[in-house]
Amino acid sequence: MKTIKYFLFICLLPFAFTACEVDNYDEPAETLYGTITDKNTGKGLQADMTCDRGIRLKLMEYSWSDTPTPYYFIGQQDGTFNHTKIFKGHYGVTPFGPFVPVEEKEMEIKGKVESNWEVEPFLNVEWVGEPVVNSNGSITVQVKVTRGTNNPAYQQKVTDIWLMINSSSPYVGEDNRDDRYTAKLEGDAANDALNQVITMTTPGSFSTERDYYIRVGARIDVSIEGARRFNFNEPKKVNVLNR
Repeated sequence: MKTIKYFLFICLLPFAFTACEVDNYDEPAETLYGTITDKNTGKGLQADMTCDRGIRLKLMEYSWSDTPTPYYFIGQQDGTFNHTKIFKGHYGVTPFGPFVPVEEKEMEIKGKVESNWEVEPFLNVEWVGEPVVNSNGSITVQVKVTRGTNNPAYQQKVTDIWLMINSSSPYVGEDNRDDRYTAKLEGDAANDALNQVITMTTPGSFSTERDYYIRVGARIDVSIEGARRFNFNEPKKVNVLNR
């Protein structure tokens, strides 16, 4: 019994000392929020929701180092962002997305800090009229895709235009769509559609009465941080009745 007690004491001793250690760092509690605004529309930039396809912001904490390790967080599909768990300090902040790259802003983040950017999107995607539910239950939309910037470095060809749809939420995007009903233009057909009113119809028909959410995305042949990113219009809700 003495041997067992001694063994337990030796095994538990490191945990006793570990439990007594005190973390003297405050939890991150500062907030950085704002909006990435489309220079052409004056509204929040429409983008995807996924971190490697939509808007991503890079934080560089210069409080401790001139060459810190980057820290990233994502923005919303309407161009807004709100990060509430940042350590107090001096940062460089840079947003990335489907727009002409912008310069880093340096700022002190303490309490709630608002920081907004006005950007030039690669493309603007506009609704033309309202979606139409056809007699077979499919959905037809009209849109117009135009250049969002005159910057010659971002005048690449339009590679694809997608009508995306899902039935779960308005968060429609490249990784949140129902491929059964996705319509798209690719290659020369997509590039030739630039500046034109184009008509797109979902393939197949919908047999269930419910609300569907639709959105059109278009992109050019350029990568930002390793990904070709869609510019979008605002999502719309369409009700399809049983047929």
